Amino acid sequence: MPSSSSRRRRRRGRRRKKKEEEARDWADGLPLDAILAIFHKLGHADILMAADQVCATWRRAARDEPALWRRITVRGTEALSARINRGGLACAAVRRSAGQCEAFCGEYAGDDGFLVYLTEQASCLKSLRLISCLGVSNEGIEEATKEFPLLEELELSFCYNVTHEAYAAIGAACPQLKRFRLSKRSFYDSGGIRWKNNDDAGGISKMHGLRSLQLFANNLTNEGLSTILDNCPNLESLDIRHCFNIDMGADSLRAKCSRIKMLRPPDDSTDDYDFDVYTPRRLPISPGFVRYYSVYSDPEYSMYSDEWTSEEFDDDDDDYSGPSRYEEDLDKYDNALPRCMRTFLK
Repeated sequence: MPSSSSRRRRRRGRRRKKKEEEARDWADGLPLDAILAIFHKLGHADILMAADQVCATWRRAARDEPALWRRITVRGTEALSARINRGGLACAAVRRSAGQCEAFCGEYAGDDGFLVYLTEQASCLKSLRLISCLGVSNEGIEEATKEFPLLEELELSFCYNVTHEAYAAIGAACPQLKRFRLSKRSFYDSGGIRWKNNDDAGGISKMHGLRSLQLFANNLTNEGLSTILDNCPNLESLDIRHCFNIDMGADSLRAKCSRIKMLRPPDDSTDDYDFDVYTPRRLPISPGFVRYYSVYSDPEYSMYSDEWTSEEFDDDDDDYSGPSRYEEDLDKYDNALPRCMRTFLK
């Protein structure tokens, strides 16, 4: 005779199984419109990682409705990125769009290889926002934008391996580009000329069709901003918050900004800014020491030392500028993903 504890375990198992079957029946019974309404309330990563796995009906809805993936957002944190291959999630989302993707926003979501994949799957892309994508390089974004002739919006915030050298090429490749966003973690100033740099402004000035420009915590000066204003005659919205090298009191600059309909000066409120805001810092450089600050100006990444040499600093950058892990063989892309992620690409 089974013991009483065994009988209780079996009863609990039957009750649990019954509840699971009821839950599946409820999910399977929803009409497609209701399922899609639920999906539209979720992030695309949540759909791929959770909702997609509820039942066969929900999976079919997520897989077979390209309109659901027309505007894709895959955003997260660095901690989450360390556990999940966000590049894989991004590719899965783009594939499900069936060529209809018009907007992609990714945070920690891919590298140069992913951009190659995106060009093949989303030739009609109009908006590309890349945030904290450290695997994206000058060459990668330059080659990708050549394949997006309809691109109207571009963001490269905290993509520290993309530099001013790429901006001019982007301007030439994307004549319809109207909005550009470039945010940095924090404004730094040592009182020296090193922290007054108009390289970014020189490249951005080649984006002649811009109507909206956001530069947060950039080191450009009045000269750099004047160059942008002179070369972007259609500019209507200008956000230069935390760009404290700019002196808005200068008469010549004030005159050039008079045509701007929406102007956010350096000291304007950051309450509506999309990312965390860090206090601007003045960095004293002690005589006799050469300090190299990481490109990561977020306090989480601060890695400066009085003892570093330029060679050591250059070696650190190599970790982020190597070849894409997907670029060599896109035909075998599925095999580059963890086994648990390959199902997303089907």
